Amino acid sequence: MARSFPILFITATRIGDAVLSSGLVRRLADEIPQARFTIAAGPDAAPLFACTPGLDRLIVMRKQRFAGHWLDLWRQTRRTDWGLVVDLRGSGLARFLRARKRAVARRAPEPVHKVIEASRLLRLEDDPPAPHIFTNPEIEAAADRLTAGQGPILALAPGANWVGKTWPLERFGETARRLLSPDGAMAGGRVMALGSAADAPLAGRLKATAGRGFIDLAGKVDLVTAYACLKRARLFIGNDSGAMHLAAAAGCPTLGLFGPSDERLYAPWGPQTRALRAARTFEEIRALDPALGQAVSHMMDLSADRVVEAAQLLLRETSPNDPDL
Repeated sequence: MARSFPILFITATRIGDAVLSSGLVRRLADEIPQARFTIAAGPDAAPLFACTPGLDRLIVMRKQRFAGHWLDLWRQTRRTDWGLVVDLRGSGLARFLRARKRAVARRAPEPVHKVIEASRLLRLEDDPPAPHIFTNPEIEAAADRLTAGQGPILALAPGANWVGKTWPLERFGETARRLLSPDGAMAGGRVMALGSAADAPLAGRLKATAGRGFIDLAGKVDLVTAYACLKRARLFIGNDSGAMHLAAAAGCPTLGLFGPSDERLYAPWGPQTRALRAARTFEEIRALDPALGQAVSHMMDLSADRVVEAAQLLLRETSPNDPDL
């Protein structure tokens, strides 16, 4: 019987960054059948990895004063002889652990997409593994129940981790009404709202756009279940957020709306994804808000007309009846 190969995988605190690096876990699981994973992540991102095959332990890293969370992680991992330590946080922890191989993140010398940046740790940048979240049959069955009904699903995520990145809610509503109208590109469809518990009020205000049905998942399901539900959606529209990256990872045609974040680094990943911004570049927005901290939306110059047009184009380009797909 082959000996197990223990892997310590230290990933991001934010959900979006963790999703973008998740393809590395799948690649390691595929290529090392005897891999056993210990995954360390922040409280928000950790649930993404709950269904990882070969998972021995999921360590939730809660920030402590004086970087005490790193000392705590060292205490929990120092007794293992690791086959591989992957540290996407770029800490010095790996130097103080017994490991045959170490892969520690370094700051990219030039702007590069986060999927590429993560892939460089394992020298996979020429074939970067696409983000992937593992589920299980029970979660897939739950997603079937939650999304049961007639008509295509338009998934919307109107929230973000900062108000500057949020497109106005009324424009999400207008976009949904136009796409789901009797002569719209998704006529007869339904709205599925996603986000954290903090986004629940926004999701509730979208209910008026629901058409024949409304699926409210904001703050009501875990991340892996939300991911499974997104696999059943026809189109996703949302701000640059963890939900956007989950949608892209799920293979859902994804339209990401960008303003004060850099799509060179954070565009949704995959052939069925698009990043859309208005006339202002990221650099122009940053010139007005150098610290990217103003409590105002920097997305006001993106019209509903442009989003509807981009959504219609993406729907045509990802049509299941297209012989080129």
